[in-house]
Amino acid sequence: MDSIDEHILEILKKNSRTSFVEIAEEINLSEAAIRRRIQSLFSDGTIKRFTIDQTTSKVSSALVLVAVRPGTTTSAVSGKIRRLQTVQKVYEITGEYEIGVILDAPTTEGIRSTIEEIRKLEGVEDTRTSIILRDLS
Repeated sequence: MDSIDEHILEILKKNSRTSFVEIAEEINLSEAAIRRRIQSLFSDGTIKRFTIDQTTSKVSSALVLVAVRPGTTTSAVSGKIRRLQTVQKVYEITGEYEIGVILDAPTTEGIRSTIEEIRKLEGVEDTRTSIILRDLS
């Protein structure tokens, strides 16, 4: 599974009835390419039915703490982070790090990729990441 497949899954999680044409337009691929990729996701068991039903073994979550450079507003950085694909929650917090982020991705590679995107954002000084082992809520 690559970043395009992850993007397709994110679109389908928001609305599992999104058409192949709409997905193709958003990702900038042909409808046929989207159709093939979704069929592959069905074949390998990532998509089990019309709604997304991913097993917990195929979903990785992480808590990422983000330090903001002096002179940069926290809200400017948190707004950029909020728009990244695998980001589920963004919190402005107190302490050594100013932002807390919860990420969910189909693979740890998806988590790593998003962390790299966060680190490249203007105004980000440092990050600290912990993989979430299990949800006790």
